[in-house]
Amino acid sequence: MAAEHGGAARTRPRATRQKRAVASLLEATGEFTSAQELHARLRAAGERIGLATVYSQLRSLAAAGEIDSLRADSGETLYRRCGTPVHHHHLVCRRCGRTVEVDAPELETLAVRLGEDHGFADLRHVVEITGICPECTRSP
Repeated sequence: MAAEHGGAARTRPRATRQKRAVASLLEATGEFTSAQELHARLRAAGERIGLATVYSQLRSLAAAGEIDSLRADSGETLYRRCGTPVHHHHLVCRRCGRTVEVDAPELETLAVRLGEDHGFADLRHVVEITGICPECTRSP
């Protein structure tokens, strides 16, 4: 899985009705969810919104740093409201999808060192660590 946290430049996206609906549902959901699932839930709630609009709003929210995106093993991109506005990484359970946001200064130092060692500039990185969460470890 690969995860992305919103970009460094934090601009507030224009607050359209659709964007508010998508953001509100992500806030209420609290877990990583696909655009298709968000679209189905919005439509079931009576929201008149197309799937392309959901994707557009998700891209805008991600660019503004308001949501995280995560690429599942299946290749599908999942989205979730950020729990923290600062750069962070995730521990993700491969069984249930539970996600924990982690601050890892050691990874930041390593990323800078690796970039410098190889002459890279304007570094950006994504670190996603997967495993089995304590709850799933206890259950068969």
